[in-house]
Amino acid sequence: MDLFTPVTLGDIELANRLVMAPLTRGRSGPDGIPGDLVVEHYGQRASTGLIITEGTYSSHAAQAFVGQPGIVTDAQVDGWRRVAQAVHARGGRIVMQVMHAGRVSHPEINRGAPIVAPSAIAIDGQARTPSGKHRYPVPEELTIAQAQAIKDDFVAAARRIAEAGLDGIEVHSANGYLLHEFLSPASNQRTDEYGGSPYNRARFVAELVAAVAEEIGPGRVGLRISPEHNIQDALETDRDDVRATYGALLDRVRPLGLAYLSVLHAEPGGDLLRELRERFGGPIVANSGFSSPTTREEALRLIEDAHADAVAVGRAVIANPDLAERWRGAHPENPLRPALFYTDGAEGYTDYPFLTTV
Repeated sequence: MDLFTPVTLGDIELANRLVMAPLTRGRSGPDGIPGDLVVEHYGQRASTGLIITEGTYSSHAAQAFVGQPGIVTDAQVDGWRRVAQAVHARGGRIVMQVMHAGRVSHPEINRGAPIVAPSAIAIDGQARTPSGKHRYPVPEELTIAQAQAIKDDFVAAARRIAEAGLDGIEVHSANGYLLHEFLSPASNQRTDEYGGSPYNRARFVAELVAAVAEEIGPGRVGLRISPEHNIQDALETDRDDVRATYGALLDRVRPLGLAYLSVLHAEPGGDLLRELRERFGGPIVANSGFSSPTTREEALRLIEDAHADAVAVGRAVIANPDLAERWRGAHPENPLRPALFYTDGAEGYTDYPFLTTV
C-alpha cells in the first residue's frame, strides 16, 4: 500500500490515504454559520481522501474562537449541508470535528456562558476576544449533571451531522480543550468518578464516545487524541501516567469498533504510539505536523512503514487545494501565507491556485 491507494475507515471509503487535518480558520462569522466561502474552501479540497473539518462547537457555551462554526442551530446545519454537498459532488468524504472549548475560552466569545472545566484551574495565557486579548478566567468545576449535559450536546451534534449529510464525526479530545482536560492530571484534579486515577480521568471521554457511537453508528465515529502534546496547560509529562491513561481510554473504546483513531504526536513511529495502536486495534490516522509541517516524504514513509493507515496534513492542504495530485506527481507546492490564516475573506483561504491554473 502507499499514500495514494484507497482505504476504508469504518463505514467511510477513501479514495486515498491523505487526510485534511482539522484547521481553525474563523470564517463562519458571528453566528457560526458556514457560508459561501466555507463551502468553496472545503469543496476545493475534496480530492484529499478525507476532510476533517475545523473544530465545530457542540453548544454555544462550547465556543472557543471568534468566527468558529457551530452545529447547534438549523441555519448552521443548513450551512454544513451545503458544505457536504460540495465535497460529495467532487467525490470527496468529510467528517466534522466536534469540540467543547472547556477553559480555553472567554465570556466574550461564548455569549457570556460560564467557562467550565474538570477542575477550577485557569490557563496561564490570554484569549483573543472581539475586544482584544484578555486573560483566561478561572473556570467553574463541572458538576456530574453538567458533564452529562455536555455529553448529550455531543450526541445531539452527531444527530445534526447525520442530518446535514456529512460522513461522520470526529470527537475532539486533544490540544488542551475540554475532553483533553479530563485526561490530563494537570487540569483534572477531581476526586469523584471522573478524576484521580488514570482510569477515572479517561472515563468521561470513553462514555461520551460510546454515546456518540450509539447515536450514529461506530463506523462513522473517529476519536482525536494528542498524548504528551503539552499544550494549553494540559500537561502530560509522566510517560507511565500517559500510558496508563490513554491505555485505559483505548481499552474502553476498542470494543466499539470506531472508524479510526487520529493521533497527534511528534513521534508517530515511536514506542508509545505503537502501544496505543495495539490497544486501539483499529485504523490509525497519524498527524505529526503541529510545530513543523508534515512533508510529502514523511507522509509516504508513515504509510509505507505501516505506522498509520492514513496521514493527516494541515498547512500543505491550506496552500494546495489539490495536494493529492501535487504529491502524487511530486509537483511543486504553493507558498504558504500564515499571516492570512485567521483573517476574514477569500484571501489566503480560497485563492490558492490549482496546478491547472498555474
